[in-house]
Amino acid sequence: MIANSTVAIVGLGLMGGSVARAVTARGGRVLAHDRNTESLEQAMRDGVVQAALGHDLGGLDEADLVVLALPVDATCRTLPVVARHATRARLLMDLASTKRSVVACAESAGIGERFVGTHPLTGSHRSGWHAARASLFDGARVFLCPTSTTTGAALRLAEQFWSALHARTEALDARVHDDEMAWSSHLPHIVSSALAVTLAEAGIPRAALGPGGRDVTRLAGSSTAMWSAIAADNAPAITSALLAFEEQLRSFREAIACRDGESTRALLDAGRAWCETGEVEVRAGLETLPLTP
Repeated sequence: MIANSTVAIVGLGLMGGSVARAVTARGGRVLAHDRNTESLEQAMRDGVVQAALGHDLGGLDEADLVVLALPVDATCRTLPVVARHATRARLLMDLASTKRSVVACAESAGIGERFVGTHPLTGSHRSGWHAARASLFDGARVFLCPTSTTTGAALRLAEQFWSALHARTEALDARVHDDEMAWSSHLPHIVSSALAVTLAEAGIPRAALGPGGRDVTRLAGSSTAMWSAIAADNAPAITSALLAFEEQLRSFREAIACRDGESTRALLDAGRAWCETGEVEVRAGLETLPLTP
């Protein structure tokens, strides 16, 4: 699927850069564009990118496969350009963290049959080309969100591509994906950022935190361009999740303010029980994962 294929990647940050490294490591030819010319030039010096795409994405007609690794708003703006140039590619994918808008934009651009929205559930709070690594997707869960017209052949190619990167794929409706991610991904990031802002306003530097505090605030260091786009694109679902979180935070505040030890303990017990259940599920899942070379 990858060896001897030409893969065009638009965006060489953590995600796109990691795809580029993984493709090159597997014998593929990589064409790329990044508005940060230093990142693109470094990727070419590193031998990962073989040729640069034009600023207008000229050169996409050479690609067998196109990957857009951009924030969701930039992805939607770029899809019509991809539609004009990527005439040869059998598969077009994106890596944005929300899928509903992207899938709709792909259909509007007339490339729905060849398009599969993808979301690798992996990453790092670090960003940029230097954070990218070929092993980023090893064992990762990758959601595949087809359009209403995606062909079976395109979906199979997407499955094969991510399998070659040692990832596990799961097909999911784009609307369902965004609703689920509001709780499992977007809410934790926003809570981490809110905590970081609260600590900053209280004059508490991150260096003063213990390991637990650093763990909880780590996500606040993520790309603000990416996460502001996610928040805008998935606002209704994220708002619902935030309202539920505010209710739990209010419960904690009231119990602690009233020195209600029983209620505080019950809330803490509920959180601990959720963690323990999750640990059991993670251990069981790891036991069934196939070994990768």
